[in-house]
Amino acid sequence: MHHPAKPRLLWPWRVAFQWLCSASLLIVPFVRIEGASLLRLDFAALTVHAGGRVFPLESLWLFLLAGLALVMLFLLVTMAFGRAWCGWGCPQTTLVDLVEWSARRLGIKVAAGRLTATVPQGLLLHVVCLGIGLLVGINLAWYFVPPHDFFPHLAAGTLHWAAWVFIAAASAAVYLDLAFLRRLVCREFCPYGRFQTVLVDAGTLTLSFHPDEAARCIRCGACVRACPTGIDIRRGDQIECINCGRCLDACRKVMAGRGQPGIIRYTFGLEGRGGRALLNPRTALVTVALLAIVAVLATATVQRAPLTLKAARSATLLPRIVEGGGVVNFFTVYLHNRSDREQTVRFAIGGGLPDVQWRGPAERQQLGAGEHRRIDFGLVTAAGNLGKPQPVELAVLDDNGGVLATTTLTLVPPLDTAGGH
Repeated sequence: MHHPAKPRLLWPWRVAFQWLCSASLLIVPFVRIEGASLLRLDFAALTVHAGGRVFPLESLWLFLLAGLALVMLFLLVTMAFGRAWCGWGCPQTTLVDLVEWSARRLGIKVAAGRLTATVPQGLLLHVVCLGIGLLVGINLAWYFVPPHDFFPHLAAGTLHWAAWVFIAAASAAVYLDLAFLRRLVCREFCPYGRFQTVLVDAGTLTLSFHPDEAARCIRCGACVRACPTGIDIRRGDQIECINCGRCLDACRKVMAGRGQPGIIRYTFGLEGRGGRALLNPRTALVTVALLAIVAVLATATVQRAPLTLKAARSATLLPRIVEGGGVVNFFTVYLHNRSDREQTVRFAIGGGLPDVQWRGPAERQQLGAGEHRRIDFGLVTAAGNLGKPQPVELAVLDDNGGVLATTTLTLVPPLDTAGGH
């Protein structure tokens, strides 16, 4: 007896990829590297935690580079894989798949993204949508309030009101989406499909009913019934197609019973060149641009100074003569510990001017991780050294004497004596 070959189906791979993406979004907020979050925006400290490092929001050019890199990555992924992201990795698709799976467990009929339910079934599904929305809202909040702070504050009832507002707003948005819109978002509102139609080229991955194999189609309609957005892939490329591959699996199952391969397939272009179709000038140009931006960003991040130093002459205290005939100049410095650990630093005065003495707070300072500190101080030197303005170098050193930052300050005589020199 002839037994038809078992078809190779893509749904297990698609579901596994969806779970992997979802698990990553849930787990990332829990990951910490030497005390810093793997990825988090800290509004209180105006910093971003990324890859275990802490970046102040004032490092705007780094974020511009990162944003540009994401744009290039978006272009490259879209040019290479088309809308496969929509069907395989997009959170919208994953959440709607979860809702439809739950609906089927409740006995609700699901067809082309539309649900047919009784009132009790509908109410239960709304509870499911609300629960999913709440989970998503809390998960998003963890990217601002880390879980190791979130849960203790939640248990103690001290979670900030802004966190509650954010969770409520995010949960409500997800609930309304899953309860009332679902696939309509993909068909009508999502801009990604529109971008994809502009960026597609001869090498883009597409899910298609190959015209050369149309004669083998038995018009069973399995591909149409399997489509979550309700389209007929036999009519050619359509903007509503999310490239999920459900029609491909349905076709393979039917054709396997006839001892034939499926008619619907993923292809890089329609010329049968496979992955080589991606080797074209446009894709190469975007790839080179992406690699160049990532290289600059990585270099800037690695070489980023652990401490910044800014200095300015005091706006309220003018140079003056002090006891012993010396002259004091007043300055303000601003230190920022960019690292994610405490630093002990000290000030050192250098340059060609002799006998410059520090007056003010201790020359050794303890800076907490990410701390900003203002320090007001004076520099005293003999009046005879200031026949004209004299530059001196102010250096910030670490515990081992290594130079963390330097700046040049100018010592000037008091105004009442400047004219006499």
